[in-house]
Amino acid sequence: MRAVRALGLALLAAAPGAAAVGAVQPDGLLMQSAVFLWESSVPTPTAVGAVRRVFRAPTATLDELEYHVTTLEPGRSPHPPHTHVNEEVIIVKEGSVEAWLNGEWTPVSTGSLIFFASNVPHTVRNTGTTPATYHVINWRSPAATPGR
Repeated sequence: MRAVRALGLALLAAAPGAAAVGAVQPDGLLMQSAVFLWESSVPTPTAVGAVRRVFRAPTATLDELEYHVTTLEPGRSPHPPHTHVNEEVIIVKEGSVEAWLNGEWTPVSTGSLIFFASNVPHTVRNTGTTPATYHVINWRSPAATPGR
């Protein structure tokens, strides 16, 4: 268990950049099965709330798998609507949020899931009076990587 915790802590410490994760996993090794303990992921304050970066690394089937948890202060959004090639899933843990997808704001209740497709404008915002927290899973497959 100590080894699993150490791996989790090492990946947490390295998560802000793919190069740092590569340093934790030398010679291009792929992410292996692991346990990431909630209490081991420390929130980092941001201009709009906080983020817990858990991991960001290649896997056996993906060029990159990334997972983080965002907390937004009331009335805040992490960024304006934007696009990226990777697909993304958001699971709302607590709070009141709306998702910008398909050109309009859609209310999303606690426990609900949002899927953002590749290259489609999207964002979320906290519409409540308390912080809103959600889990974010991003992945980039070989099909989405230019030059493959």
